[in-house]
Amino acid sequence: MTKIKENSTRNFNKITSSCPVTYAISKIGGHWKPIILYQLMSGPKRYSELKRAIPEVTEKMLIQHLKQLQDDDLVIRKAENVVPPFVTYFLSEAGEDLTIVLNAMAEWGVRDSNRHLKSA
Repeated sequence: MTKIKENSTRNFNKITSSCPVTYAISKIGGHWKPIILYQLMSGPKRYSELKRAIPEVTEKMLIQHLKQLQDDDLVIRKAENVVPPFVTYFLSEAGEDLTIVLNAMAEWGVRDSNRHLKSA
């Protein structure tokens, strides 16, 4: 897998920003991370379960974002030492703290989509 460059914008924003919103977005920003976190809110999931729950995401993007979420201590990867390997992903304590934010986003999404349906 491709390693993230140390001088990437993502790393720069994580390190230098004093704005709490910028910090939060550097951790959970992008298209797929909030969706992955939202799926994990219902409990631990295997990779294949996440892939089925988010069919639009490519394998590369799912793997990449799971790794970034692990690096940011939002998701924990637990691998059982059996054959075949049994790997589960679940929210860390910091990831659990995001459930309030993700639920608020989901509620807003429902309200806003209903507004657009009514005006159409």
